[in-house]
Amino acid sequence: MEEAYVRLLCPECKKDWESTPTDLPRHDTTFHCPNCHASHRLAVFTRTENDLQTLKGLQ
Repeated sequence: MEEAYVRLLCPECKKDWESTPTDLPRHDTTFHCPNCHASHRLAVFTRTENDLQTLKGLQ
């Protein structure tokens, strides 16, 4: 079975990375960019609507 992942993009420093939904907090939780430490709801960091739906569906 393939493991799902979501693509993330910091709206402030533009760092992009991938993570599995199980390694992330809920989409409505405050999340901090590992690069610049900007703080936003995790949903703001998802790159696309599909990434957000994957995150919501697997949490």
